[in-house]
Amino acid sequence: MKEALMNITNLHVQVDGTFILKGLNLVVNKGEIHAIMGPNGSGKSTLAKVIAGHPSYKVLDGSIVVNGQNITEIDPETRAHMGIFLAFQYPIEIPGVSNIEFLRLAYNCKRKAHNLAELDPLSFFQLVNDKLKMIGMDSKFLNRNVNEGFSGGEKKKNEILQMSLLKPVISLLDETDSGLDIDALRIIGDSINELFSQQQSMILITHYQRLLDYVQPHFVHIMHEGQIKLTGDASLAKELETNGYHLLNMKVPK
Repeated sequence: MKEALMNITNLHVQVDGTFILKGLNLVVNKGEIHAIMGPNGSGKSTLAKVIAGHPSYKVLDGSIVVNGQNITEIDPETRAHMGIFLAFQYPIEIPGVSNIEFLRLAYNCKRKAHNLAELDPLSFFQLVNDKLKMIGMDSKFLNRNVNEGFSGGEKKKNEILQMSLLKPVISLLDETDSGLDIDALRIIGDSINELFSQQQSMILITHYQRLLDYVQPHFVHIMHEGQIKLTGDASLAKELETNGYHLLNMKVPK
């Protein structure tokens, strides 16, 4: 029997006075990868930010339950320690903060929250070096400021590096494929597959089929007007690529 890792029920969300999510429901079981697609403004990124606990998004109704715990009112730091990870569509630059110090602080904060000993700089460097090789990043990026001067692909690789270190139970990847060339997309896809385990779940938010050529989702959902309107297997993404969002008119009852 499948075990639900996250259960979202009747979620209504408002931001800056605008209703974005309008009664969204979603169940994600352990070991599942879900892809969420949909036109601009349908609420895909809003959903990811609400799960992560972004303070600008107001939950008006509904609940988000992770591992049996209602997290709807929990602060984002606690959610991160619980294992919820958000890879941003547009990762921000942090001038004056080296990448390795940022990564070590994030890693040790999570260990501290779970009453584990923090890693010293040398031990952490050895750990992160192994992760770099898997993702195909040069170690020179560790000493540069966080994302400062990074290309789009390098920023996305850095997000996957964070994910590999933090080992989340739920990973929310918001358009991780945007801005990637073919080689970077393949590396990101291979890294995601290598990092994923049956004790985790993952939500991939994307506009395109191309990421799903590398990371096979168990379910594909199409969002529109703040709700999931259509759900299917991986073939649904290919249908969408062929027919565009006219597919909603073809398959969703009026």
